[in-house]
Amino acid sequence: MTTATKKSGLFPALLKYWRGKRGLSQLDLSLTADVSARHLSFMETGRSAPSPDMVLRLGAAMQVPLRAQNEMLVAAGYEPHFDEPDISNGLPPAINHALEQMMAQHEPFPLVVMNKRYDILRTNHGGQRLLGQVLADPTAIELPMNACKLIFDPAGLRPFIEDWENVAKHLLARMQREALADPQDDGMTSLIDELTTYPDVPADWRRPDFSIATDPVFSVRLVRGDLSLAFLTTLTVFSAPQNVTLEELRIESYFPLDEATERSCRAG
Repeated sequence: MTTATKKSGLFPALLKYWRGKRGLSQLDLSLTADVSARHLSFMETGRSAPSPDMVLRLGAAMQVPLRAQNEMLVAAGYEPHFDEPDISNGLPPAINHALEQMMAQHEPFPLVVMNKRYDILRTNHGGQRLLGQVLADPTAIELPMNACKLIFDPAGLRPFIEDWENVAKHLLARMQREALADPQDDGMTSLIDELTTYPDVPADWRRPDFSIATDPVFSVRLVRGDLSLAFLTTLTVFSAPQNVTLEELRIESYFPLDEATERSCRAG
């Protein structure tokens, strides 16, 4: 029995699942993907098998994440199309060089490279110094560490974040939106569940609050003893990289909000 035969029931289920998640009727999707409604109906019921190009066309039309498009291809009996390299040694040399340049040119201000679940994979010297200055136990710095857990954990950055409740609630709202946009990402859902179990996290935070704005920039002030650092943070992603790992990378850049913070960073 071929792979395609064994998995013939999975692709139709995934196609219907993503179409439903995107709120598309079969007619909507057929028009967007430029495929006949009859052929789409046959693929969704398993009466017709898609070609690899058709799987990719439908995935792109529904804005399915690249990792999930690979899963759709495998479900239809084909090989994955998009590369999923390891960030430590599998990224294209040009991309590695670009990341190194970004980290170096942002010095002395912090810059961190994360995956889609906010695990810190790389950081420049400014980022390492910031963690060392503010973490309750600077000796515990070992990558990868999860940026969201650092913010929610009383043993992490949480005691030193001014207006922690507002910062944490906005971060959680962003994560909940991301989890709803990619519902197959069980890792993000598990992370959100874990964050809401930390002490003194209100129970109603477990429900997504769509009234909270998800701004493209974020401000945070860290206070520990006489040290007070205020930053504006921005999140950068790669657009249409045709590479799963690149699509999921998050680059968070920190910019000083006041002169005292800038002096502290430059003094390091």
